[in-house]
Amino acid sequence: MKPTHFQIEFTKERIIPSGGLTLVGHILENSGLIDRLNKQDVTGRRSGHQIKNGDILGSYIGCLCMGKPDFEAIRETDDDPEFFCQAMGIERIPSAESLRQRMDEIGSSMRSSLLWENTQLLVKNHASPSRLPCGFVPVDIDVTPCDNSKTKKEGVSRTYKGCDGYAPIMAYMGREGYLINCELREGRQHCQKHTPEFIRETIAACRRVTKEPLLFRLDSGNDSSDNISIFLENGCSFITKRNLRRESRESWLLKVKDVCRDIVSPREGKTVYIGSTWRDITYTGSDGGKYPFTVRTVYEITERSIDRNGQYLFPTDVEVNMWDVNVDFSDRDVIALYHAHGESEQFHSEIKTDMNLERFPSGKFSTNELVLELAMPAYNILRMIGDESIGPGHPMRHPVKRRRIGTVIKNLVMMACHVTMHARKSRIGLGGSNVWRRTFQKVSLSFSCL
Repeated sequence: MKPTHFQIEFTKERIIPSGGLTLVGHILENSGLIDRLNKQDVTGRRSGHQIKNGDILGSYIGCLCMGKPDFEAIRETDDDPEFFCQAMGIERIPSAESLRQRMDEIGSSMRSSLLWENTQLLVKNHASPSRLPCGFVPVDIDVTPCDNSKTKKEGVSRTYKGCDGYAPIMAYMGREGYLINCELREGRQHCQKHTPEFIRETIAACRRVTKEPLLFRLDSGNDSSDNISIFLENGCSFITKRNLRRESRESWLLKVKDVCRDIVSPREGKTVYIGSTWRDITYTGSDGGKYPFTVRTVYEITERSIDRNGQYLFPTDVEVNMWDVNVDFSDRDVIALYHAHGESEQFHSEIKTDMNLERFPSGKFSTNELVLELAMPAYNILRMIGDESIGPGHPMRHPVKRRRIGTVIKNLVMMACHVTMHARKSRIGLGGSNVWRRTFQKVSLSFSCL
């Protein structure tokens, strides 16, 4: 059978390609973010702006929720600006030029305000980060390089991944992976530089969202007594991978061979030693005093005399993994909890790939800081929509714990709808052949009833 040739015609009916912005608007309305931003004037001008800050930043959050961070993406609303304003709860849509200029003016001046607004977004929409089976709420902190090669943007430099770009640090909370804090950094900046201040900010933000005990998980780049001191003073638990620096791996193997009780040989020529040891450290408190502390170190040391292909190795290959902890879980549980920290790499991927924030839109570092800070509420909005769309009666190929951000954007935010007005009420019609229509309705009702 030959394909049918359809004639193309333009209609005056209001068919919107991004009906899911109404979901985004419901969540923003519950938090009151737009109204509070409208009352702030951070540019220092004597006369008021024609377009308020809430309209500027709210418009850009809407673009981020569609996975379109470029300033030019705001032009896609030109054909029907009324729907965009109604959906997002704003009064006016800025032009691409006004959006870029105002965000250049604002820069990073609203960081503390946006951090607070981000936590309010979660609290007001009843997004409670879930706990691990051990009873702790996980908080994963990690640096992820963003490739901005072949650009002359301010702050772009060589990252540890071997590309030119930025190296932002991210903090995710709960098993859902809510983005609780982030900070844009130059590509060459070491991951531990300014991290103690970032951890203090993150702890304060987490406390505004939940009162549950927190478990921080960090990579070896953040192996520092400064971080440990902050966790201890704030009553937080931690699992930090140790950086062996110049310590000999062979000497560690000799130390544990005679005392380790948990020894397994998964195959011929491979032996794994698992256990704990303790070491004394001294950290500097917030009052400047020096305090001794005994930290537990969990180790997993692997000795290979034969590789997986049957090749004998001489000398033997020794791999040492160690973690500093202040929790009383078993050695294997600590290792499993740290391995689960790797899930944050997928959260990085969703921000950089699904939301298209790998390459930042501005040449100014402070403006790109603002872009990343606005990505926090946008990412959390998409995450909340995805979490609400999981359950019986919703499209799922297999059981899932959460929906990927790209799936939310493609199937719910960018859902085509037919907009009509009747009896002074705006209505959106969803196609009867769209399998996601009932999910859209359920999510809309969930957030509009808060």
